[in-house]
Amino acid sequence: PSADDLADEMEDVDFDEEGAEEPDAEAWETEDDEGVEDGMEAQDDSEVTFSLHSASVFCVSLDPKTNTLAVTGGEDDKAFVWRVSDGELLFECSGHKDSVTCAGFSHDSVFVATGDMSGLIKVWRVDTKEEVWSFEVGDLEWMEWHPQAHVLLAGTADGNSWMWKIPSGDCKTFQGPACPATCGRILPDGKRAVVGYEDGTMRIWDLKQGTSLHVLKGQDGHQDPLTCVASNQDGSLIMTGSVDPWAKLVSSATGKVVCVFKMESMAPKAPAGEGEEAESNSVESLGFCNVMPLAAVGYLDGTLAIYDLSTQSLRHKCQHESGIVQLLWEESSAVVYTCSLDGAVRLWDARSGKMISEYRGHSAEILDFAVNKDASIVVTTSGDHQAKVFCVQRPDR
Repeated sequence: PSADDLADEMEDVDFDEEGAEEPDAEAWETEDDEGVEDGMEAQDDSEVTFSLHSASVFCVSLDPKTNTLAVTGGEDDKAFVWRVSDGELLFECSGHKDSVTCAGFSHDSVFVATGDMSGLIKVWRVDTKEEVWSFEVGDLEWMEWHPQAHVLLAGTADGNSWMWKIPSGDCKTFQGPACPATCGRILPDGKRAVVGYEDGTMRIWDLKQGTSLHVLKGQDGHQDPLTCVASNQDGSLIMTGSVDPWAKLVSSATGKVVCVFKMESMAPKAPAGEGEEAESNSVESLGFCNVMPLAAVGYLDGTLAIYDLSTQSLRHKCQHESGIVQLLWEESSAVVYTCSLDGAVRLWDARSGKMISEYRGHSAEILDFAVNKDASIVVTTSGDHQAKVFCVQRPDR
């Protein structure tokens, strides 16, 4: 089921009806059983729940230096920095006027940046909890910190990508096509960035010169909007994902497509009715394994595909009941984490294609998640207005 189907299903559950006429005591007794949709709420494997948001929580990041702090942003126009160990609020990143869809810490955890849909970006100093910089761009699509410097990159709906030095605010813009810059990523060398656009093109930018090094378009590009980009650890390979539902492997040095991964949808295609579009199976998330030549691609139909880069072939297909929202690889092993619209986090062994474990606790879809460096905890955010911390220590370590 899509997020909309899930939302409709939840709307059909009448939480108040049961026991309305009975005395309070009995109403309380039955409350636990009512409104549990498909067991989504029945089980909670989380250690900590952060519940200061009053609407869907769209994004989460962990501070890279210590992994002890999380920042979350939500539909309630709020962002919070809080402690992962006990959910204790450190400070609120106040003053946003729209849903906070992007949030992240600088590489050294000195700053935290929050961005809302209207394009207001704010940066706070974590130790003093004070706002040090803010700027307003057009409608914000994505935002990312530089891996080695206090530099922030963001893409907007007018096709521009912006780069600022923080906190001085020195600014540079990279003009893309006149359509949204839908996704972007700074490459590991810190000198180049890859940006994907709604018209299916991808550009590799030289951050210093402000020039476009390579453009992928037409047959080489995608036929539909790009949804995600990733690079391998040394930045030699880039992977792009699109609504079209292809994933393309690109050499960052030459800008040439090395290989195209196309997934046939598992869901039986319903013939499109009058005025209805056939349901597309877009690529929602992708990433490279650091320890083996593997890449993972997560699809809207719930397929997790593990591709072998050395043979450019499909190695495993791991099926989820509902769409994958995001995937992340563990830093130092061949384990992939997925979160999906059914509200669960799953760990998969990419070598065998088998599921290692599953964690539940949310009563709605998971919208974003983060894994700490030693892969002992996962922090999730959800449409149920909550963020949760799960301990995922595994016996095989």
